[in-house]
Amino acid sequence: MRSKFLLIVGLAVGYVLGARAGRERFEQIARATRRLWESSGVRKTRTEVEGYARQQAPAVRAKAESIAKATPAAIADSVRATADAGRKVADRTVTAATDLAERVTSVAKDVAGMTSTTARDVADRTTGLAKDVADRTTETAEEFRERVSITATELRERGEEARDRVVVKASESRDDALAELDDDDENPDR
Repeated sequence: MRSKFLLIVGLAVGYVLGARAGRERFEQIARATRRLWESSGVRKTRTEVEGYARQQAPAVRAKAESIAKATPAAIADSVRATADAGRKVADRTVTAATDLAERVTSVAKDVAGMTSTTARDVADRTTGLAKDVADRTTETAEEFRERVSITATELRERGEEARDRVVVKASESRDDALAELDDDDENPDR
């Protein structure tokens, strides 16, 4: 019974320590993700990409339009098409940067949510296991107390029986000794 109790306690300690290490790793990942997303470098890069795209689109368009005015109509159409393409590229760059920012935000939120859920699950499991260990410990202690009580009762009863036998034996010995003394008084020849 003692070995089972020690095994249960050992498993509980191992689980709690393992769960704590797992929870710490998830918290570490969540902190790293938040730091990356909130870091000045990432924030600055997002802002710079959007600003650069917006800033350069009018400049590219203006340059293309000025060239188009100075060249024959065929070349002007080509330059306008290039300017439109430049504007479209700039717009797509802004859209791509915005999409990327939204996806990174979504992933960071998902990781934070999963980390939180996992931490709650680990805490719930640890609490459940701790309660099971406490219940089993209480149960084992109760069984032990009952066995000690039964053994103490049995020992007390045996002690009382032995005492009764000794008292009876002492009474018989006393009676025999008194009977011999009575015989000696009745028969002084002995």
